[in-house]
Amino acid sequence: MADEQPQGNGQGAAQQGEQPKQQFQIAKLYLKDVSLETPNSPEVFTGEWKPQVNVDLTSKTRALQEGHYEVALTVTVTAKQGEKTAYLCEVTQAGVFQIKGFEDAARNGLLGAYCPAQLFPYVRETVNSLITQGGFPAMVLQPVNFDALYQQRLAQAAERQKAEQAQGGGAEAKGSDSTAAQGSDTQQ
Repeated sequence: MADEQPQGNGQGAAQQGEQPKQQFQIAKLYLKDVSLETPNSPEVFTGEWKPQVNVDLTSKTRALQEGHYEVALTVTVTAKQGEKTAYLCEVTQAGVFQIKGFEDAARNGLLGAYCPAQLFPYVRETVNSLITQGGFPAMVLQPVNFDALYQQRLAQAAERQKAEQAQGGGAEAKGSDSTAAQGSDTQQ
């Protein structure tokens, strides 16, 4: 019995001065840009409210200092009554994320899917608040599967690269990680 060693809490390596291999931390969340335009008010309030609503979503990533990245999620909601715009609401919620010790594919997955998913609840709340403060019925954004959007973007990039290679271009596509989605619905 005296020879048994305690199992510990799994933090032995960190306590001995070694850094954990993988680190993910939300360093800062912030509202980067916000706007609500109601170009046809107050006339838009006089008729029956049956708008066509379009939702566009975009996520952009940029590297900051070593192991730190900014991810900015922009949602644009446009509601039209016939040909007239009732409102245009645009919200960009951003965050600084510390990501260290991950392989490129895993890091890109975090930046392209996980980080935007962390920002989305803040965007949803801000969009709903702005629209209701503008005098319109509540607009609750539906859940978004950021993992599926990210996988779709990867598949599209692979197809583009394959097409470029078939045409003899062979150049790699460069740019920031981004996901984009569109939706259209009628708000009641």
